[in-house]
Amino acid sequence: MWKYHVFGIVLAAFVLSMGFFYQPFSAQSKEIHWGLKKATNEVPAEAGAELDAMLERNGAIYKGSPNKKIIYLTFDNGYENGYTESILDTLKKEDIKATFFLTGHYLESATDLVKRMIKDGHQIGNHSYGHPNLARLSKDGVKKELQKFDQRLSELTPLKRTTVTRPPEGIFNEQVLEAANEIGYQHIFWSIAFIDWHRDQKKGGKYAYDQLMSQIHPGAIILMHTVSPDNAEGLPMFITEARKMGYTFGTLDELNMNNLDIPLSSQQ
Repeated sequence: MWKYHVFGIVLAAFVLSMGFFYQPFSAQSKEIHWGLKKATNEVPAEAGAELDAMLERNGAIYKGSPNKKIIYLTFDNGYENGYTESILDTLKKEDIKATFFLTGHYLESATDLVKRMIKDGHQIGNHSYGHPNLARLSKDGVKKELQKFDQRLSELTPLKRTTVTRPPEGIFNEQVLEAANEIGYQHIFWSIAFIDWHRDQKKGGKYAYDQLMSQIHPGAIILMHTVSPDNAEGLPMFITEARKMGYTFGTLDELNMNNLDIPLSSQQ
């Protein structure tokens, strides 16, 4: 009898060792929290070789060419806090087109502002309908979140659907990227961000300006939250100074046309 026990122990050890070395489910199921080495002295931010490779496999991007002084403005809108109109006014005055990643809550509670974004020529991005942790959903669950948003978008605005997406709180895994790709969405991450989502911690426009200027770099995709009065106040100053430094402002469509075929590893 003991021989069978020994055989069972050896077999179990073998299975465990195989799982340790190959980890067949880890790349798909683990939660990845987007993070990177921040840009300094206009040297582009870096996410690292492993994340770069994963994004490249799935057509996702977080920055453009380091050889072109172009900036791409993006905003995440989970709920309205009274400052989006000011941001839209600034963008219109400066003739800049941005991308607004919206949730279902924002789409339904601030429909007039969404319609203005579209009318002003801005791109609408899909930030999921209910703002869940997408890494904890099945592929079908991820797809339903994105499609539910687009269904409501088509009911409330002239747009039929979105084509770019960003995971809530920057939490994802490769399965999330794959699920989005399978139904026609491209993931857009970011290379510049800072803490700007606390509605009750106003620090002033100079705070937002300083944060942006300290990380500015060619090809930057900037993430800002519209709930912050600091961003609304600091954005005009940042645009003015960035232009003085020779930067222009582009759109994600232009970025894709010019740079999507360039591997991230060659953009470092």
